[in-house]
Amino acid sequence: MRTYSVTPNVDASAWFVKLEDVAPEEVYDTKTEAIEVAEQLAKENTPSLVEILDKDHNVIEEKRYKGL
Repeated sequence: MRTYSVTPNVDASAWFVKLEDVAPEEVYDTKTEAIEVAEQLAKENTPSLVEILDKDHNVIEEKRYKGL
């Protein structure tokens, strides 16, 4: 299962979408935009998981996507 994480930079002025918690895939200006992209990637690559993290890197929300 692939895991996509959405995490803020140090001051939450930008948001990263990462695959498997490695180097950031992309950087986005808003949390909403980053979540939308991560969800789309997860839907296209099922089974997968989207984890939304806070500034301390604690998981605050998880969304699972299953294949057909």
